[in-house]
Amino acid sequence: MVTTTSRRGRTRRGARRAFAGALLAGLTLFTSAGAAVADSPTPSASPGDEGSGPTEAGTTFRTATALQQGQTGTAQASAGDYLYWVFPADIGQRATVRATVKLPQGEAKRSASTWQIDVYDGLRRRQACQYGHQTRKAAADASAVELSCVLRTVRSWSEPWANDPLPGSYYVRLTVVNVPADELGLPFEAEVRADAVDEGGAHHVDGALAEPLVPGVSVTGASGAPKASAGEPEDGWASGWWTSRWLWTVGGGILAALAGVFGYSLTRGRGRPAHVPHGA
Repeated sequence: MVTTTSRRGRTRRGARRAFAGALLAGLTLFTSAGAAVADSPTPSASPGDEGSGPTEAGTTFRTATALQQGQTGTAQASAGDYLYWVFPADIGQRATVRATVKLPQGEAKRSASTWQIDVYDGLRRRQACQYGHQTRKAAADASAVELSCVLRTVRSWSEPWANDPLPGSYYVRLTVVNVPADELGLPFEAEVRADAVDEGGAHHVDGALAEPLVPGVSVTGASGAPKASAGEPEDGWASGWWTSRWLWTVGGGILAALAGVFGYSLTRGRGRPAHVPHGA
């Protein structure tokens, strides 16, 4: 009987160690998965993409030139022109738009022009910038004006009355908003680039759009040929149901189950005492 009791004690201790090991392994795996999602690197364009963007810009929403994230679009125009580009932004992405206006060397020092970029979503609603230099005046000794706009994180769904950024096409408009009369028509060169950072499941909400906001309008590519839609990601749109929250939910469920089993093994008792007969 002593041998049986001792064997049972060793079995319980072995089970407890096994459950403790499984719990620790699950916690380690869960923590590693969460860190991998949180610390995923910011997507950036490869060296081959630099300078490979379109060399023209549209002059209206309907003729906006399509850009992919990470591409740099260039154009030559005159002060007073409106220049338009369009790029895609998907669920959970926070887009940053940067523009550079290069003025002629002979005219830059006397220029008093003020430049501005505006960003509109697929419904042509103007989207506010979280931060950045959306409007800037040309400095007296500068040959270029740097503009930037960091948008809010794209949501998968929103209330009809809200102005939240939604997945789909985003239009960039660059123009001069204040210029002396004698500087209208002054030639300049523009560069525009859109990049995005994936913010992860912390910014996801329940619900999703049936389709991204991509108007079926004609846009021009690098060769000037019209395209069927206003720019889409090269790898397609997100399905809308996947989010990194699934990892946390599944991992939390596994850890809760392991903790419950381990807790039960600690509190279930030692069973029938050795001196109590079976028929009692």
